[in-house]
Amino acid sequence: MDELRPEWIEQVEGILQSLNQGVIIVDDCPRIVFANSIFLEMIGLPPEDLLGMGPDTFFPPEDVPQLMEHRLRGQDEGHNRFEFYLPHAKGRRVPVVISAQQIEDPDGRTFAVVTFTDISEQKQTQLKLSEANSLLEERQAEIEEELQLAARVQESLAPKSLAWGGVRVETFYQAARTIGGDYGLVVPGDDWLTLLVCDVSGHGIGSALVANRLYTETVSLIERSADPGPMLRHLNHFVIQSLAGSAFYLTLALARIKRDARTIEFASAGHPPVMIARPGQATRMLESGSMVIGLFENAIGSDPTIEIPVQPGDRLVMYTDGFTENFNAKGQMLGVPGLAKIVEESSALPLAEMKQSILEGVAAWRVGPAADDMSLILAEIS
Repeated sequence: MDELRPEWIEQVEGILQSLNQGVIIVDDCPRIVFANSIFLEMIGLPPEDLLGMGPDTFFPPEDVPQLMEHRLRGQDEGHNRFEFYLPHAKGRRVPVVISAQQIEDPDGRTFAVVTFTDISEQKQTQLKLSEANSLLEERQAEIEEELQLAARVQESLAPKSLAWGGVRVETFYQAARTIGGDYGLVVPGDDWLTLLVCDVSGHGIGSALVANRLYTETVSLIERSADPGPMLRHLNHFVIQSLAGSAFYLTLALARIKRDARTIEFASAGHPPVMIARPGQATRMLESGSMVIGLFENAIGSDPTIEIPVQPGDRLVMYTDGFTENFNAKGQMLGVPGLAKIVEESSALPLAEMKQSILEGVAAWRVGPAADDMSLILAEIS
C-alpha cells in the first residue's frame, strides 16, 4: 500500500500522530492513504486492513446512506462537520464528531483530511444527566400529586358559610401556592359561635404543615370550650415548646358571638385589626391586644379578651394580611385603610355580594396574582 501514500505525508506524519483526535487522509479515488494511531485504536483495526479502503467501507451498509446524508448536508451548509459514530472491530460504536477539509498537494491532487473526535465521555455525561432528569421529573410529578392531595385536604378544612341563630357567615380561602399557611375556623356551638383566622409565617409546605398542626390543636381547644385568653396562651406555649427552633410564628384573631347575638368576645395576637362595619358609618377597628404567637412566653397578656356590644346589621370582617399587603402599579400598598374603604363601600350589600365586592376590590388594586395566602370571614348580626 506504500504506493498509495504520497511522499508529503511523511512531512506531516509526526504532527498528525501527536494529535488527540483520530485522523485519516483520503485521496480522490477515494481511498484511505493514511490513518494515525488514535484512529486505528478507535476502530480496532491494523493499518494493513484499512489503507486502500474506501472511507465508507468499514461502516455497516445500512448506515452508509445516513453518513452520506450528513456529509452532503454539511457541504450544503458550508461546513463539513457533523456528529456520527465509528464502528469498532469488536462491535461497539464510538460516538464521534467528524469534520473534513479538502487540501491540494504540490502535484495538484485533491485530498481530504478527516478528523474524528471521540465524544464518548460527553455522551455518557449526557446519558447520566438525562437519567437524572427523568428521575427528577418523576419525583416532581409525585410531589405535585401529593401537593394536590394536600391542597384538597386543606380546602376541605377551610371554613364554610353558614347561618347560626341570628348570625350569617360568609367565608373565603385561597392559598398563594398549592398549599398555604393560613387557616380559618367557623365553629358553631350551643352557646357560642367561634370565628377564628390564623396566619402562620412564611409560605408553602412548611407553613402549611405548621398550620395544619395548629388547626388540630385549635379545634381541640374550642371543643373543650376554652375561653379566648387561655386558648391564646395555650397556643403560644404550644408553639414555643413543640415547634422550638422552627422559626415559625403566627398571628391570630378570635371572636365568639353569644347565642343572643348582642355581644362579641374578642381576642387577637399580633393580627391585623378586625373590622366592624355598619352601613353608612365609618368602620370600627378592633386592634390586637397581644404580641405574635410563638416568640415570647409572655406574648399573651393576663386579660387579653374584650367584650364588644353589637347590634343588628353590624358586620364583622376578619382577614389575614394577604388582603392588605397588596401593591398597585405605583408601588403603593393597599393596607388596612384601603381595605377598610372597600369594606365601607360594600357594607350595604347582601353579605355574599359584600364578600365578592371585597375580593374584586382587592384584585383591582393588586398588580398580578396574589403573593400571599388569603383568608376571610364575614359575619352579619341579624
